[in-house]
Amino acid sequence: EIRRFRFKVGLVFQYPEYQLFEESVRADIGFGPANMGLSADEVAKRVDEAARFCGIAPEMLDKSPFDLSGGQKRRVAIAGIMAMEPEVLVLDEPAAGLDPMGREEILGGIRSYQRERGNTVIIVSHSMEDMARYSDEIVVMNHARVHMQGSTAEIFDRAEELTAVGLSVPQITELANKLRARGLDIPNGIYTVEDAHREIARLMGVKK
Repeated sequence: EIRRFRFKVGLVFQYPEYQLFEESVRADIGFGPANMGLSADEVAKRVDEAARFCGIAPEMLDKSPFDLSGGQKRRVAIAGIMAMEPEVLVLDEPAAGLDPMGREEILGGIRSYQRERGNTVIIVSHSMEDMARYSDEIVVMNHARVHMQGSTAEIFDRAEELTAVGLSVPQITELANKLRARGLDIPNGIYTVEDAHREIARLMGVKK
């Protein structure tokens, strides 16, 4: 019974690439599913699907994980947990230390996984920009207690409360707030660069 519940939650620690140990990427991703007692065919299927979500090319599967770049190793480590198909996937700063393109690819893959699978994904992060772009709901913790909880819009509309606990709104939101304070017709709800682009185009009368 305990074993069954262990597989319901998957946890990806910060810098999970340091936990790789198998001889090939394929074996590393498939290690968890194999330990679940799944058939070889099911393990292979899950490896392929997890690799797809994490942007791991098929030709990489037979390489040693130790021959990969840091960002590629991160993908392999995350794919290894995804392949177990937990009901809840928890990731601690999954994009930490990555360049902007790497962040977008990994977080985008995680979002695609959640939308296609419908599983619960919890991301621990201090990046308000990432949370604005990829989260549906935000829980703000302070001194091990839930300080705020709500939709992305509800949380970022409470900028002063975020500042009080050492956090901030996304930079683009802060800019929009300052422009609104100076009298510009900028609505609430600017949380991403895409949001700002849409409103600037509206103010300039540019039709898409």
